[in-house]
Amino acid sequence: MRPTLEIVLNPLEEALKIVKDSKYRTTIHSDQGRHYQHNKWGKTLKENKVFQSMSRKGNCSDNSTMENFFGLLKQKCIPENHCAI
Repeated sequence: MRPTLEIVLNPLEEALKIVKDSKYRTTIHSDQGRHYQHNKWGKTLKENKVFQSMSRKGNCSDNSTMENFFGLLKQKCIPENHCAI
């Protein structure tokens, strides 16, 4: 699989369908990968009134809270015999 823009845009579109009627501000957190700095990514977020939170360059501690959260979520929600990426 090649790292194309669709790898991040397709899941974003699916997530936007889920939160479209939310009464709360939607925030998406990402690293500074090229996909997340692409004009189309930013435009899609803006059009859907989604706030972008991005880790600072070279500062992994910015992302540690989210990494910890998703690690715990995977531990609790994914059965041990299920192989996840």
